[in-house]
Amino acid sequence: MDERVKIFDEKRNPMGVASRDEVHRVGHWHEVFQCWFVRKEEGCKKVYLQLRSSLKKDFPGLFDITAAGHLMEDESVNDGVREIEEELGVHVSYEELDPLLVMNTSIKQNDFIDNEIANIFLFEYDQSFDAFYLQKEEVAGIVQVDFDMFYDFWMEKQTDLHVDGFWFNANGERKNLQQKISKRHFVPHESSYYETIVKEMKKYFS
Repeated sequence: MDERVKIFDEKRNPMGVASRDEVHRVGHWHEVFQCWFVRKEEGCKKVYLQLRSSLKKDFPGLFDITAAGHLMEDESVNDGVREIEEELGVHVSYEELDPLLVMNTSIKQNDFIDNEIANIFLFEYDQSFDAFYLQKEEVAGIVQVDFDMFYDFWMEKQTDLHVDGFWFNANGERKNLQQKISKRHFVPHESSYYETIVKEMKKYFS
């Protein structure tokens, strides 16, 4: 059964309900929940990224927001925390989140149109990589990056980014993951999306 979500116009006025397939075919605006995990520790500032599973229909094998997903027709923004536990195996309550902002963002590729009203949050993560229990159909791995480098990367001050974490290979074996990546390794959100996110994160870390 296809998932059904609430749809809106570009000014966020409600327009009814549609299937997820229709939403991405027609380009209806719809609500999503996004949570970036961050860490502040002894002067170090980190951001966590998920590596999308190779089994995903959309953007397989690319790096993305730590946890994110669509809000169903009967869900509020508060219910979005289920995405964190489903994808990462980490229980987080809505009250533990730091609201970052709400913004409209779009991805358009061929016959795929993803017009999102993104409810964006930060969560200050203080556990080890071992605390993640990944939904492997959705998430293949988790890495962390230095925030200052992440900021410079999206503000066009450097062209590559070092990530450090783990992933599961096709045999289900957990492997260390350390590599340099470029923008082509990320889900192709608009540049303005990433620039806005890192600017808001900078305020949070300051």
